[in-house]
Amino acid sequence: MPRSNRSHGRAAKAREPHPELDVDRLSAGWRRTETRDGREWNVQPVSEAQAVKRYVCPACGLEVAPGVAHLVVWRADGVLGDAADLASRRHWHQHCWKIGTR
Repeated sequence: MPRSNRSHGRAAKAREPHPELDVDRLSAGWRRTETRDGREWNVQPVSEAQAVKRYVCPACGLEVAPGVAHLVVWRADGVLGDAADLASRRHWHQHCWKIGTR
């Protein structure tokens, strides 16, 4: 059988998913900033496919189950800095965040 002069590495690399074209990431939504009660909040939607762990919603106290789309929320204007704000993020039901129950 004749030898191929084509590199098989390029063909395999072309089939790898491109991170900027990740459909789950694009469909999950984009982080946004919202103002509530005079405070700035980062709000990041989490799609059903990305929701793989259990959390407790801080508003209603009920479980945010795996496979349920929800929101991750953390302060955007905290005085202790970004790392502390990110460490204190919480997972909310979309409805609970929308109605503003705290």
